Amino acid sequence: MTTIASGTDTLTRDALAVLQPGFTGTSAPSWLLRRLGEGLASVGLFGRNIATPAQVAALTAQLRAERDDVLVAIDEEGGDVTRLEVRTGSSFPGNHALGAVDDTALTEAVAHELGRRLAACGVNLNWAPSADINSNVDNPVIGVRSFGADTSLVARHTAAYVSGLQSAGVAACTKHFPGHGDTAVDSHHAMPRIDAELSVLESRELVPFRAAIEAGTRAVMSAHILVPALDPVHPATLSRRILTGLLREELGYDGLIVTDGMEMQAISATYGIERGSVLAIAAGADAICVGGGLSDEPTVLRLRDALVAAVRSGDLPEERLADAAARVRALAAWTASTQTTPSTRSTPSSAGSGSAAGSEAGSDARTDVGLVAARRALTVTRGAHFAPVTEAPYVAALTPVANIAVGDETPWGVAAELRRMLPGTETGSFTGERAGAEALAAAGSRRVVAVVRDAHRHTWMAEALDILLAARPDTVVVEMGVPQSPPRGALHIATHGAARVCGLAAAEAIAGA
Repeated sequence: MTTIASGTDTLTRDALAVLQPGFTGTSAPSWLLRRLGEGLASVGLFGRNIATPAQVAALTAQLRAERDDVLVAIDEEGGDVTRLEVRTGSSFPGNHALGAVDDTALTEAVAHELGRRLAACGVNLNWAPSADINSNVDNPVIGVRSFGADTSLVARHTAAYVSGLQSAGVAACTKHFPGHGDTAVDSHHAMPRIDAELSVLESRELVPFRAAIEAGTRAVMSAHILVPALDPVHPATLSRRILTGLLREELGYDGLIVTDGMEMQAISATYGIERGSVLAIAAGADAICVGGGLSDEPTVLRLRDALVAAVRSGDLPEERLADAAARVRALAAWTASTQTTPSTRSTPSSAGSGSAAGSEAGSDARTDVGLVAARRALTVTRGAHFAPVTEAPYVAALTPVANIAVGDETPWGVAAELRRMLPGTETGSFTGERAGAEALAAAGSRRVVAVVRDAHRHTWMAEALDILLAARPDTVVVEMGVPQSPPRGALHIATHGAARVCGLAAAEAIAGA
């Protein structure tokens, strides 16, 4: 049973309860366990906390030994954004691949299996799915994390994902409200601005969130974006008009509202994390996500003390903090009520598609639904110079800088899988204006497989492809980002994401084409 330290007053307990902090290491530090005993109700896991499924299960058990109803959250979207499989690449394609298939039963099955693996590790809150519509093709942070650019498609797949994930006993956290798709700025670095009219927002950005709410999403994550049509002054995370007026009152949402990471520059560089956290709770947020970059005890204490001081000074109504803490505890109670053995959880009807197989990230996985989905998501186009790849090729990875949400720890591409199918396959990574010439020189006489990610957003990448295709028309091109540019090459494969299973599916197509 959870035992709260007797010396902790109600105000301090509530201030701790609304925080979702991270930490370093693969076991819980003593300070974190101590704060759980004082009222902290949530913990966030990141890639640095993950080694193996067994280790994660031991870690979450350690947390629950201190507080049995703790919310253990993770940013596990599948696809390009994975924490559970941060060092190997995900066993599940991301949203864009699922949207390309456009089979909601498949999306639900993928989300259910992902949720089942999270639950087996003791995780009960997933900061997913992304309900953002990819309406700006130059968006540097959403891209393949979106189901697509079509409003109704994104809405139906968001709802399916929420249903699949929560059927496994893991709370969904639909993000990034009120929609982060129509931006060309990454909120990890600066404050994005969406200048769409209110009528556009209502008919486009808000539609997937309505669908998520109807599907029963247990949490919604706010975006650090300025939307003047909704609030000309405050970013969504700090806006009472948006969080309370729009999300709570107009859309009728009654679940947990979580902020995006408060250490992101859109907030920390403009308001600071202490003031930003106070303003967020006052605006209607219930939980403060922090820990992706700031993951130590002093950060938790600073935020706790800032919230307590704001209540005592009158800047934050005590009843608003109490309401936020109560919503956190209500979600914890829901997750506790769903804790059942995997065999008793409902399974979507199509979850059995594919053969039974294990996974590098999950124990006793019952399906290969992730690989099935990745194969179905491929778009393969044969060009005029097509010829089968029968000998070991040279894989030239034209590598852009990864955005912070994806990170640079997770491997991507097709080289590892091709090496297993075509022994002797070699690879190299190339970036910048000399990428094409350097890749040609490295390839020598071998067949070239050029792997790109969002070629339409990177001029140097498109120019490198020009050089490769001019010299070697038989080059195979694999686009692992948003396939916005027209197909090029003797064989063009669009995977709609860079998950490990997407690379495997592409390698199968290359070797067997």
